[in-house]
Amino acid sequence: MTDGPLIVQSDKTLLLEIDHPDATACRMAIAPFAELERSPEHVHTYRLTPLGLWNARAAGHDAESVVDALLRFSRYPVPHGLLVDVAETMDRYGRLQLINDPTHGLILHGSDRAVLIEVAKSKKLAGMLGAHVDQDTIAVHPSERGRLKQALLKLGWPAEDLAGYVDGEAHQIDLAEDGWKLRSYQREAVDSFWAGGSGVVVLPCGSGKTMVGAAAMAEAKATTLILVTNTVAGHQWRRELLARTSLTEEEIGEYSGERKEIRPVTIATYQVLTSRRNGAFTHLDLFSARDWGLVIYDEVHLLPAPIFRFTADLQARRRLGLTATLVREDGREGDVFSLIGPKRYDAPWKDIESQGWIAPADCTEVRVTLTDEERMAYATAEPEERYRMAATARTKLPVVKALVDKHTGDQVLVIGAYIDQLQQLGKYLDAPVLQGSTTTKERERLFDAFRAGELSTLVISRVGNFSIDLPEAAVAIQVSGTFGSRQEEAQRLGRVLRPKADGRQAHFYTVVARDTIDTEYAAHRQRFLAEQGYAYNIVDADDVPSA
Repeated sequence: MTDGPLIVQSDKTLLLEIDHPDATACRMAIAPFAELERSPEHVHTYRLTPLGLWNARAAGHDAESVVDALLRFSRYPVPHGLLVDVAETMDRYGRLQLINDPTHGLILHGSDRAVLIEVAKSKKLAGMLGAHVDQDTIAVHPSERGRLKQALLKLGWPAEDLAGYVDGEAHQIDLAEDGWKLRSYQREAVDSFWAGGSGVVVLPCGSGKTMVGAAAMAEAKATTLILVTNTVAGHQWRRELLARTSLTEEEIGEYSGERKEIRPVTIATYQVLTSRRNGAFTHLDLFSARDWGLVIYDEVHLLPAPIFRFTADLQARRRLGLTATLVREDGREGDVFSLIGPKRYDAPWKDIESQGWIAPADCTEVRVTLTDEERMAYATAEPEERYRMAATARTKLPVVKALVDKHTGDQVLVIGAYIDQLQQLGKYLDAPVLQGSTTTKERERLFDAFRAGELSTLVISRVGNFSIDLPEAAVAIQVSGTFGSRQEEAQRLGRVLRPKADGRQAHFYTVVARDTIDTEYAAHRQRFLAEQGYAYNIVDADDVPSA
């Protein structure tokens, strides 16, 4: 027995004592392979999952390093069976390999003959495999490369894809050399991605994921399709590429609800690609419109299901996913792993903060007490209505006003999920409201005014969750969210993490109604950020002083 901060249990849960002096070092050691499940004040609960271990394996961590981390920080002897299970689970990755054979084309090769025979008998692979080339090799039709990887992952035998990639149509792209250079972690991210050919780079909001994309394009020197969440995000990508690369206006096309341009570098929105006419997806042929050498998925954690389906056909193209968190609330992390690629690079948020590339942030949960009338309405409401009632309680309005007043002189974002609540807040705070129905032109006008300091407070709906660049936003006040979404929490904190010109701290407030499901969802939302080392202070609304 040692005095370590970690308790490793045979059910694959890890308990981390947060107040222990080695807690931070332990958290960083286990983060590449363990997923945080619960994060109360003193003991955080992590879990070992096959996907987490396979992602770690694909990113270059072997079973020995995982076992070493568990043994080094564990307070009690680690169950031997768990260590054996970790080693055997990680060893499953790569026993099957997809390879391009000069004679037979795409093949599935097994270093373990029994495993190859086992999966070949599975009905889930029906129609995906061809004839046996020899006892250790089966032919695969190239069109089934993505679907086969999905199916093998679900069978518990994730294939290592070594089949390589086509170069696509060549197009000269260089990084501009004047005034900027890649940060060390951005360079490491690009190198890790390029060595693997396809996969996901995980970096905090505000740390320059677009620069990683630009550098990957400069490596590929090929036509590139960039998929983004909305038109505003597309315009930001365009601005950055024009500023940071050799690309010109004529070389970059926009494929959105407003324009349909296909150029050597084309930026398309998920929304237009997943729009239907008479039940059919009318724009998915964009994927085959050119001989793309690289496909970039911005905010890959938000990838819609139809894009997954088409990505299964793009396995010969290099694919780069960019995100702040691989958490998906729909549980499709396995599809990201098999179709976009495994996690190639992941930098802890606090590491990037310590280097000064993102702002330090103070996270506070402000709990309000509902009025007797609101409590009675909540108690008698149908279960499916209760979250909305608690999240949009009118009692929150003066608390939000007090927080805005407390930060007079700062750029403040008030973020929520329910339009009627945001309209109320807009009137209450005398601030403009930006929502889904706001035109792109008006959005950009409001964002420009906010960036210039002409607007100090902006009320914004879920459209503000991602891909907006507001460097001087220093305070975010969250009044309601998408239930318990961890990814949304991370994205919203990210809105204020751009480093400030004067180095000041960012503030992230979540206003919740106590004794309601609002507090339960808030606890769930905070899990990912707790894993990154952010601690939430809980205060009573009555203790929030105004300026």
